[in-house]
Amino acid sequence: MEVSYSGRREVLRGLFDAAVAAADPARCLPAWLPEPPDSPMGRTVIVGAGKAAAAMARAVEDHWRGDPERLSGLVVTRYGHGMPTRRIEVVEASHPAPDAAGQMAAARILGAVNGLTANDLVLVLLSGGGSALLAAPMAGITLEQKRAVTKALLTSGASIGEINCVRKHLSAIKGGRLALAAAPARVVTLAISDVPGDDLSTIASGPTVPDPTSCADALEIVKRYGIELPAAACQALLTGAAETPKTDNAGFLRCESHIIATAQGSLAAAANAARAQGFTPLVLGDAIEGEAREAARVLGGIALSVAAHGVPLAAPCVLLSGGETTVTVKGAGRGGRNAEFLLGLALALGGNARISAIACDTDGIDGSEDNAGALLVPDTGVRAAAAGIDLRARLVENDAYNVFSALGDLVVTGPTRTNVNDFRAILIEAPDSPAEEEH
Repeated sequence: MEVSYSGRREVLRGLFDAAVAAADPARCLPAWLPEPPDSPMGRTVIVGAGKAAAAMARAVEDHWRGDPERLSGLVVTRYGHGMPTRRIEVVEASHPAPDAAGQMAAARILGAVNGLTANDLVLVLLSGGGSALLAAPMAGITLEQKRAVTKALLTSGASIGEINCVRKHLSAIKGGRLALAAAPARVVTLAISDVPGDDLSTIASGPTVPDPTSCADALEIVKRYGIELPAAACQALLTGAAETPKTDNAGFLRCESHIIATAQGSLAAAANAARAQGFTPLVLGDAIEGEAREAARVLGGIALSVAAHGVPLAAPCVLLSGGETTVTVKGAGRGGRNAEFLLGLALALGGNARISAIACDTDGIDGSEDNAGALLVPDTGVRAAAAGIDLRARLVENDAYNVFSALGDLVVTGPTRTNVNDFRAILIEAPDSPAEEEH
């Protein structure tokens, strides 16, 4: 089968677009909508948080099978991620560090579910980003203190599961507490997963499910990463006063949860798109974690093995992976984890003429930057050298954003209003394919 390789960038961008489309709430949410309350007195309250919250709310409104006049609620999403809705209010707040808008939204969400009856339904819409957007600090700590802890965790190299373990124990709404506030109403949670392993207790810090982690776990995490906690938070963790509700709590008896979109589903969609372009896909995993630059070294080694030996599969092919890497920030540069991954990959590949790659966050925002990620092509290193850019020095400074910006290789999509975490595709061309120069 003859395949054209002149459009490396277009092929890679097409794979990313296919992954994002698979997690579009308009596409994946309607089939999961519950039936409206049986009782004529039953109310339906919609609440939610995350980068996909507004799009999820719109999908509920567009496909709700009950009386739309009995539908109300509030969701909170990241600044710039809102969209028009008719019955469900959309509030925007800060991410990844919480702000007063998120705190007010969390208080209003708790208020909306309080005082409901067994005849009522609470539909909870969750997606990545909900942990920061549902800002309800536990009693005794301030929003500024919670912000400081969050920022320290985000730059410490801690995994998303570790970060959310701490956040749950310092919250008045996360870690199952929203579900308890809504009892005795029926609570149905629809979640778009942005976490490795699709753990419901980690997505948006699990506000409607029992929490398997403990105060002791949270204390061990902050100790391991050298995170300073407010005195009140330390005391609450040490005494167990900050413990989250567990599976034996009766407040969860009328709760059910469904994951409606995952990284694995998006990788499968990208794999189908790759086959249509004549590339054999290999999904390496949907839960790859660790330092971005170290993940790049490992995946780069696999790509080089494919190019040199046809192992673990023969080219033309594409290596697909998802998950959430981390960056331990030590330099003063700009760059999210996907751009840093690609910078590390560029160094690992050494300009191999047959290998190109894309790495992007499916929410359209790489860390806190304005890009989704970036593209890497065989001549990236050559063009960087011609521009006086030292790739290794920039990696030391965590300055990947400025590298790919200077080369014109940032991927900018704007908010996608979904989030199944990072997407990576490494394209390896066949040995006899034309390696056309990229500009």
